[in-house]
Amino acid sequence: MGVMFILIIASLVVASGFLLAFLWAVKSGQFDDTATPSMRMLMDDTKPQRTQQQSDKSENPTN
Repeated sequence: MGVMFILIIASLVVASGFLLAFLWAVKSGQFDDTATPSMRMLMDDTKPQRTQQQSDKSENPTN
């Protein structure tokens, strides 16, 4: 019977730890924007700037 009390107390300590971690995450803003990260991979990347050498090659092909 004594083991059950220890297990109940241990489970309450673990549950309160999870509750504190959840409350800390909410307070620090971890769940503020849940839509943008899932759409970030669908957004276009910025185009790399062309260097002078690349623009010369595209204007004057050597074929």
